[in-house]
Amino acid sequence: MGFGLKPREEKFYGYLLENTQLIRDAADILQEALNRGSDLSELMVNIDELEKKADGNTAKIVGLLHKTFITPLDREDIYSIAHKLDDVIDCMQGAVERMELYNAGSASEGARELAELVGKSAKQIDKAFTHLPEIKKQKDKLEERCDRIVEYEAQGDRLYRQELAKLFRECTDPIEIIKWKEILSQLEETLDICEDIANLLKGVIVKYA
Repeated sequence: MGFGLKPREEKFYGYLLENTQLIRDAADILQEALNRGSDLSELMVNIDELEKKADGNTAKIVGLLHKTFITPLDREDIYSIAHKLDDVIDCMQGAVERMELYNAGSASEGARELAELVGKSAKQIDKAFTHLPEIKKQKDKLEERCDRIVEYEAQGDRLYRQELAKLFRECTDPIEIIKWKEILSQLEETLDICEDIANLLKGVIVKYA
């Protein structure tokens, strides 16, 4: 990792960074699913694999917390951050899963824009975590990443409300309304969790930078 860290610190940051990369990969799959709209079985297999890898890394982090006396960040912060990273992938998996199970078909432009915001948030999360090992030196960059994630969530909130209103106003098929209401909710929840991660990182900045 190249930051002059102790072996245990490298493991903690290594597992976290592995999961942030998995989040980026899952976001790419999510966007492809929204753009493709059908024949999602292969994408479902791929995102399931990413989710399993993330679960494994999260379990390793928790195991390290039990074995390590001195941790690079507060135990509670590491635990909360690790599980929130896992939650992001779970939520993206849930969106793709619903699209496949419901045979949802073509997504609206607004739904695709929500997925794009998830993708942008995923990239900022991944970049943000590269700053953690040198948090004192990289404080400003880390804060900038967090602020962007918060802004993407705010944009997503507005877009989600618009899309939901449009769905109820224009769609006449109640089954389609149920399908897309759930999918849109999953996308919005994913952005909410991304914001949770940004806020956790801001708390870490206050403590350590």
